[in-house]
Amino acid sequence: QVQLVESGGGLVQAGGSLRLSCAASDDTFSSYAMGWYRQAPGKQREFVSVIGWKSGLTYYADSVKGRFTISKANAKNSVHLQMNNLKPEDKSIYYCATDTLSGNNWFLTDGYDFWGQGTQVTVTS
Repeated sequence: QVQLVESGGGLVQAGGSLRLSCAASDDTFSSYAMGWYRQAPGKQREFVSVIGWKSGLTYYADSVKGRFTISKANAKNSVHLQMNNLKPEDKSIYYCATDTLSGNNWFLTDGYDFWGQGTQVTVTS
């Protein structure tokens, strides 16, 4: 069973930055992609960003484009999410996920087969 662990969440003022990290429990599997989603209270989990593992291609939700950057970490099956110019509406629990099967739609939660427990990001105005 693959386990993903997120870290780096916290409390920050609007305009500030945070860097989230996601690490897998082992490196015996291969990811086709790793993505970040977020979920605010009372709302559905929404796509934030994804990186294709072999291609390196990155995709972002319009709401975070130009402010967030996803990148591979040095360790296998690990990613970072650099979040700059944070806004109060970015406040959510952020989840990391991995797609270990090919042909999935990375823009849907069904496109991932393993998820982390989430890390809280709070942005004050």
